[in-house]
Amino acid sequence: MLLLPLLLPLFSIIAGLAFGFALGCGVSYIVVTNMLIICAISCYFLINVIHCGSLYSITLSEWFSVDFLTLDWTFLFDSLTVIMLFIVTFISLLVHFYSISYMSNDPHLPRFLAYLSLFTFFMLSLITAGNAIQMFIGWEGVGVSSYLLINFWFTRIQANKSAIKAMLINRVGDFFILLGLFTIYYFFGSLDYEILFSMAASYAAYNIEIGIFSFSIVDLACICLFLGAMGKSAQLGLHTWLPDAMEGPTPVSALIHAATMVTAGVFLLARCSYMFELAPKVLNIIMCVGAMTAFFAATTGLFQNDMKKVIAYSTCSQLGYMVFACGLSSYEVAIFHLSNHAFFKALLFLGAGSIIHAVSDEQDMRKLGALKLFLPFSYSIMIIGSLALIGFPFLSGFYSKDVILEIAFAKFTVGSLFCYILGSLAAFCTAFYSTRLLFLVFLSNPNGYRVPVLNAHEGNINITLPLFLLSFFSVCIGFLSKELFIGFGTNFWQNSLFVLPEHNLFVDIEFISLAFKLLPLVLTIFGVFFAYRLYSLNLFDFFKLKIHRPFVLFYTFFSRKWFFDRVYNEYITAPLLNISYSFTYKTLDRGFIELFGPVGLTLSVRNAMTYLRPLQSGNLAAYLFIFLFFIFLFCCID
Repeated sequence: MLLLPLLLPLFSIIAGLAFGFALGCGVSYIVVTNMLIICAISCYFLINVIHCGSLYSITLSEWFSVDFLTLDWTFLFDSLTVIMLFIVTFISLLVHFYSISYMSNDPHLPRFLAYLSLFTFFMLSLITAGNAIQMFIGWEGVGVSSYLLINFWFTRIQANKSAIKAMLINRVGDFFILLGLFTIYYFFGSLDYEILFSMAASYAAYNIEIGIFSFSIVDLACICLFLGAMGKSAQLGLHTWLPDAMEGPTPVSALIHAATMVTAGVFLLARCSYMFELAPKVLNIIMCVGAMTAFFAATTGLFQNDMKKVIAYSTCSQLGYMVFACGLSSYEVAIFHLSNHAFFKALLFLGAGSIIHAVSDEQDMRKLGALKLFLPFSYSIMIIGSLALIGFPFLSGFYSKDVILEIAFAKFTVGSLFCYILGSLAAFCTAFYSTRLLFLVFLSNPNGYRVPVLNAHEGNINITLPLFLLSFFSVCIGFLSKELFIGFGTNFWQNSLFVLPEHNLFVDIEFISLAFKLLPLVLTIFGVFFAYRLYSLNLFDFFKLKIHRPFVLFYTFFSRKWFFDRVYNEYITAPLLNISYSFTYKTLDRGFIELFGPVGLTLSVRNAMTYLRPLQSGNLAAYLFIFLFFIFLFCCID
């Protein structure tokens, strides 16, 4: 039964790709039934771990043995795996069920469902792997699956460009993951988790020299792993693929942002906590990068007009909080926030899909408005999702995000205080753009075409049931699971996570000032009222503010995503393309390689033939002379 979560998605993939044309709508029933079985098995595993503390490790057979490297097909089911297993399978089940109606008019629905199952399969392979190479297969697989799903509507040029962009940027992260794995194998001699983590402490004091720099072996391996995680989890610098991934169908966005690809990097940091705890310098880097990502993405989302891109930047910001927590050695808080975020982010994306589906695929918030009257259910679930996102008291996001900021302040270092300030400002920005989205879509005066607005309607049971379930979990899951994940005395995590005693700050947060505990909440409430005042009570004054030059610069800087895309295009991509054309292609490929390759060989043979051609005179005596001459020459050589 332990392997059914991996085998059933394979069956769904075969049914959708090989027999989709023959089965038609029957593929939908097969895929959803398989996902329902997998989700039930995941719930059983989770309950078993909660009540019994069970840990399973299965070794099927030897995979390969090269020199001293021996790897087995090993599957690990510990506390970290089962919570991720439940999140991935539950969200994936709802997305599959939702897609049946959302994509019902698409003739390629079986292929779409097969790609979703492929995505789920590789994510499950990643989280259940018992060694780093097996994990890397799932790591690469989710990248390939994201390419297929973002580019599902492959006739759209923008979808092609977005899929290629996501693939190439993730290649950068994957390159560093490979460097980290090579470093680990070279020094540790193994890639099995159990062996690797047990040996990490003994190698923490060993240094290697690279030029004039000296690095700890563990530091070097951890920084490579973190750079790889930055690509998947869209941290600052390698984040640009995430908003462009919105070109795929909305269910794809929900699956990528809530449960699969972007959570892989956070999962990797938590899984390798035994190594990261021995690299405090790397932890400080992780903390700062996470906080800067949270602030950057929150400010970028302030003035975006595409509804899905606003939610996408909120994902990037929340991922920053998760990585931020890992840098504070609070891996359990990071996974806690990851689980809460999965439910309300899936709710927001699927809710946005329901709105887009209802108004003839319009995504520009400036062309919507007054949809509260036509889509009351969607309005309700978007309010719940937005309140959970901003960390409104007693909703799921409140219980995890505020703990991260409290731990940052309780660490009492310059870096952690800097990160606390950035995280608090990100909370204000999150509240602002979430309120702005609700107002422009539901509360403002109608700004779009009349026919789509009047024809707007709620979806059927396939769309409303997943939204209802996700809204329930978005309200309750934080309160229900808080004591299990981060409560004092909880034994849920057992040995799946490791934190050094001096890095545990849960006691310290009880003694910080109440003002600093309440500051993120105060900024959140202020952000809500500030957005409401600008966009409802004082819209004309806001328009006058927008035409002032200082605000125009401010608005342009944030709406253009801090000009990251422009810098990449003008200073990285364009010079690389020029070098590739002028040097690699013209000088090396068509010059040096062809001169000593096919072109040079052809010219050499042709020139040789010009000298040998006179020998073909047709004179028998000349031929006989040449024949005898070479016989005489060979005899002399012998």
